Amino acid sequence: MAKFIYIDNSNVFIEGQRVAAVRNGNALDMVDAQTRGVFDTGYRMDFGKLYRFLARNGAPAVGRAVLFGSRPPPNDTLWAIAKSEGFELVIEDRNAENREKKIDTGIVTAMAKDAYTRADKSADMFTLVAGDGDYVPVVRTLVEDGFTVNVTFWDHASRELQNTASSFIPMNPHFDALAL
Repeated sequence: MAKFIYIDNSNVFIEGQRVAAVRNGNALDMVDAQTRGVFDTGYRMDFGKLYRFLARNGAPAVGRAVLFGSRPPPNDTLWAIAKSEGFELVIEDRNAENREKKIDTGIVTAMAKDAYTRADKSADMFTLVAGDGDYVPVVRTLVEDGFTVNVTFWDHASRELQNTASSFIPMNPHFDALAL
């Protein structure tokens, strides 16, 4: 038995800053935070704590844990910390307009490839740490094909994604435990 973990760094980080803004009273709720573009830029996630949270109970063992994101600035130590905590890093350059590209499709590709070349659908499970509806097709396909696919994200993850997954594990109750 193995657990395959895929994390959309920007998605979990940016939305975590919105959750922090609501918790700190800088926004009324998530809709307000999203509408007004309110973030708590002081919020940081501890990737060691996230890894342990995702791998909790030790069973099944982590077969692969991948962190996807845009190339960080040269002085950023976050990615080195994530790597030292056991994450495989997939880093993509931003496009000419400085927009993040290739992350969602990279995660979808990795999940599908692992499912059909590395995983045992009767024993292994997939965990996606992302919350937008772009992931619904791959999650739906894997679940329909007999894989267990759990989505772990902040409470405001896409309802369709939550409902499509085998289970949804909210991170909000663990906010303080996951913070740096």
